[in-house]
Formats: sequence, structure tokens, C-alpha cells
Amino acid sequence: MKEYVGRILMLVEDYFPADVRVKNEAYTLTMAEYKVTVIALRKPGEKAKENVNGVSVYRIPKIELFQNKIKKPKGSRIAKYFNNAKLAFGYIFEYVYITLGCFFLSLYISRKEGFDVIHVHNPPDTLFIVGAFYKIFGKQFVFDHHDLSPELYLSRYNVKDGFIYRGLLKVEKICLRTANIVIATNESYKKIEIERGLLNPENVFVVRNGPDLNRIKLTAPDEHLKRLNKKIFGYVGEINPQDGLDYLLRAIKILVSEIGRTDFLCIIIGSGDALEEMKKLAQTLDIEVYLWFTGFIPDEDMLRYLSTADICVDPDPASPLNNVSTWIKIMEYMALAKPIVSFDLAETRYTAQEAAIYVSPNDEKEFAKAIANLMDNPEERKKMGERGFKRVVQKLAWQHVSKNLISAYGRLFNNLQNFAPN
Repeated sequence: MKEYVGRILMLVEDYFPADVRVKNEAYTLTMAEYKVTVIALRKPGEKAKENVNGVSVYRIPKIELFQNKIKKPKGSRIAKYFNNAKLAFGYIFEYVYITLGCFFLSLYISRKEGFDVIHVHNPPDTLFIVGAFYKIFGKQFVFDHHDLSPELYLSRYNVKDGFIYRGLLKVEKICLRTANIVIATNESYKKIEIERGLLNPENVFVVRNGPDLNRIKLTAPDEHLKRLNKKIFGYVGEINPQDGLDYLLRAIKILVSEIGRTDFLCIIIGSGDALEEMKKLAQTLDIEVYLWFTGFIPDEDMLRYLSTADICVDPDPASPLNNVSTWIKIMEYMALAKPIVSFDLAETRYTAQEAAIYVSPNDEKEFAKAIANLMDNPEERKKMGERGFKRVVQKLAWQHVSKNLISAYGRLFNNLQNFAPN
């Protein structure tokens, strides 16, 4: 039987290998001679159990009680209270379901394959319960902090703080305090973790969302798009209430109606809870002819379309979550040497630097003007793209940032006592 450095069980409320960060981490640790098992959500048609590039994957069905909405409900106070109660119940149900599902499946995996470390990818933070349980039996608990759950709740549901928000803060603190090691996506998260979780900075490792240059690289442009003889805009990413695609659509309306530009096509790649609502908004704004919603597509198609793009866009608006978050799509644009238009958020500016034009947060008219200016300036587009590509290759690619992940696990296993791999 093959000997491993250690055995890791990852938990994630997302699809695998579709979740890029989890996939990169799992593959990197597998290559470093760790045995990696992942519990993830199951798409229709996916196998409940399979091996993906050396990673054992167990999947549980996704259950969603209510469709999430971007706008607050209109109507009486009773209707608003009912909607908030429905959201709260759906939120709590989702957390309880995924936590229990991961817990019971982990019991089976513990007997069948064994593991030494529980590696929890949030949200939800309630998965710390699984990690805390196994700590009783000498296992190590790693908390991989993808999102600030309290801020995600405020941003996703467009609500003010309340008992759910305060509860999320408490759960987050318990989760941070329980973990042996915390992995942060950027320095902003690390600062929050140290302050809110009262953590020792030595126990927090920053592992950024760097693109894998073996996966994200320029390909031949799409011939059909080239024949359109139009400027091509590209967007790739999740389409959820907090992701700001509605800002992009309103900016495109301004680009057409106020600035008078019609010589473009915007390709919107991705899926999510807000996709259908965004399609309806495009109809309302009468801009459908300028948009192409592809939905979720294979990497091959995504890379071909983005390789054809003249400008890439990131419409994530300023919000409690977005202000301190790092977006994978920004670095994927940079890896493809594309100029970017984005709202001016701290971590986005740190990441893209001279590869982007930064617009005052949530200013749709300025966003539209920035796109129009780049449309008419091919030399500037080329320079911005070259700067971004150079920065990714030299500093931000997964090949660089993943070194901290290996360091974190090296520290973790050096501290394990009486460890003997099977």
C-alpha cells in the first residue's frame, strides 16, 4: 500500500472539480504526496463517488428551499417580515443540511479510508462542528476561509445586521478559535481573522486565488466572434445576488443609450442564483441584442471566448464582502493578458494594479465611460494586458501562491505526534 505524507478530508458546499480553489488545493496536495478525499455537492448526472485525478470524491445532493432574490420585497410590513423569515429559514436549513450531510458521510469515510486532517472550506462556517468533533479523537482541523460569512449574508440578501448576522459572527469566531490552522485568501482576511478570532498570526497562512497557468492560457480566438467585427467584452464568474451583474447591465444600457455605442457584444459566462433574473433585467433594459448569456460552459469554450475578448469586466460592487475579497476572475483575465474595467475595491486594486481601470464604486455611468474609452484605445489595452500578464507570471500564479499551502501543511504535520501513515 502506498505511503502518504498524511491523509486529508476536505469539506466544501460546492461542486468538485468545478470549484477552482478547492480543485487547485486538492491537486497540489495530491502531488505533494498527501492522500486527499473531498466531500462536495452533487450535480445532476454526476457520480456519487469517483476518483478525479487521484482525489477521492464523495458527493451529496444539493437541496435549496427558496430561490434567492436580489431586491428587497415590496408590499406590506407583514409581507416583508414573512420574506425575511423565509430567507432566514432557508439559510438555516441549508447550513444544517450540509453540516449533517458532511458529518454522516465523514463517519463512513473515516472507517473506509481514514484521515488525519479535516480541511473545511467555508461557507458555511457551521462545518466547524465536524472539525471540532474529530479534534476530540486527535485529528487536526484546517479552516480555509473563502468568504466572510457575516458579510456574505449582508451582501447577498441586501439586509442590515440582525440576529442572523450576529449569530454568524459568533459562529465564525468559534470556527476560527477551534481550527489548528487558518488559511486566508488575502491580507485583508488575515487581518480580520486575527482581530475577530483573536488568533496568533503565525497560525494564519495567506493562500491567494492564483490562476493555474497550465489551465488558464491564451488559445486561438473564436472565428465566429471575430467575424462579427465588433468589440468583444468578457465576463466570467458566478452570477449571484452579491456579484453585481446588474451593475454591468445598467452600465451597458448607458453605453448604448447615452454614449451611443452599439459596436460590441458582451459575453457573460457563468451561472448562479441570479442568472434568470439578470436575463429578465436585460429584457427590461432592452439590451438583449448586445449580450450573450452562455451559462456554465467547459473550460475549452470559456478560454476561447475570453481569448477573443478585447476588454474584460468585473462589476462586483462595493459591499461589506466585496470590499475585502479577491476574485479569481481578475487573475484569470490577467493570465489571458486582457485589460480590465472594475470598480475600485482595495483587494482588486492590489491584485490587478496597472492591468485595470478603476471606477468609483457602484458608479455605472463612469463604468460605461471607462469601457468606451478603452474601446477606442487599442494601444492602452495592449499595455494593460501585458502588465497584468507579467504580474501573474511573476507573482500571482497558483504555482507561486500555493507554496504557502504546502508550508501550512508542513507545519501542521511536523506538529503531529505519533503519526504513522498507512
